Amino acid sequence: MGSVATYEQLKDQIALAYPSMSKQLQRIARFALERPSELALGTVAAVAEATEVQPSAMIRFANALGYGGFSEMQQLFRSHLVERSSSYRERIDDLRRVQRNGARAPAGVLHQLTADSVAELSHLEESVRGADLNAAVKLVAGAPRIHVLAQKRAFPVAAYLAYALSQLELRTHLLDGAGGMLRESLRAIAPGDVLVVASFRHYSPEVIEAAAEAKGLGAAVIAITDGPLSPLKASARVCFELADDSSRPFRSLVAPLCLAQALVVSTGHLLAEQAAPSTSRRAPSRRGAS
Repeated sequence: MGSVATYEQLKDQIALAYPSMSKQLQRIARFALERPSELALGTVAAVAEATEVQPSAMIRFANALGYGGFSEMQQLFRSHLVERSSSYRERIDDLRRVQRNGARAPAGVLHQLTADSVAELSHLEESVRGADLNAAVKLVAGAPRIHVLAQKRAFPVAAYLAYALSQLELRTHLLDGAGGMLRESLRAIAPGDVLVVASFRHYSPEVIEAAAEAKGLGAAVIAITDGPLSPLKASARVCFELADDSSRPFRSLVAPLCLAQALVVSTGHLLAEQAAPSTSRRAPSRRGAS
């Protein structure tokens, strides 16, 4: 019997065991965290084929997590799928991915990307905890300075945050590393500042190092990343783990950009509430009749 009782606990257990796993088991671990619905519904043979490992590796993966076999571990994934009440929708999505009629035509490409984006957004609200979003908003609203960093595919997330937060009249600094000056730019980070970073597999080493350095300097790090295996999690005070299917050739930024917008708008609401004058006024005293 496995040592955990919930899917969230199992995710943490996989992340903890990941560094000591073999490459084959690590491949299964990434699949389990990125595509839990497929693991919940698939057979040993089907999941093994999807992860390009031998079926026996699936059994070893379950054993490494304290389960007697694959089916026993799979029950937690199935329970999670039932709780989300989305199994039929996801099965239809999976069929749509397989049945790519006219997928190479521009209209077919648009249709597929739209369908993938809708599915991604439907998972976003499930993967973001309200407590984490509230904590991030308070950190951003109260920081003397906000630094934003992302590279490669994730750079648009940082560019948007830098622009939008500056429109709220917050001191925001985009660490774009122009001219190879990223290391020098990090020296401007001070205790009490906030660093917002975004990176997804395959992670940018510069972003990982910057997050660790900012934490060491006393700044609060907010990470937008793809799961509990992300190296950014170790440095983050608040970590948003967005499911990001690394098997797709073109991965979407719909979910992280939507989260970034939610962070900006929520910060704006909080700042407006803090700036609003008190509406409570002392009621005038009544004089008694003489």
